Amino acid sequence: MKPLAWTLGVLILLLQYPLWFAKGSWLRVWELERDIRAQRVANQALEARNQQLGAEARDLHSGYDALEERARFEIGMVRSNEVFFHVIEPGNPPRPEKKP
Repeated sequence: MKPLAWTLGVLILLLQYPLWFAKGSWLRVWELERDIRAQRVANQALEARNQQLGAEARDLHSGYDALEERARFEIGMVRSNEVFFHVIEPGNPPRPEKKP
């Protein structure tokens, strides 16, 4: 009876090995589920960024207010009837401009 019990025990262990350690094992499934959760978090962050960029694109296409605001802050646009004042804060010396 002892050899039969040992044989059955070894067979059970051999059948369990693929379930826990092989290519499609439970450990691999848990690892993949963890990767899926991490990817979902990354996707949510990218979706939020896409929505923000989409809203900005709609604003730029819909009117001149957003376009003008962006031009003022990014490239220093000044209208012909406006006066431009450049305020230099103490401790920050002006940088010389390069001439082409």
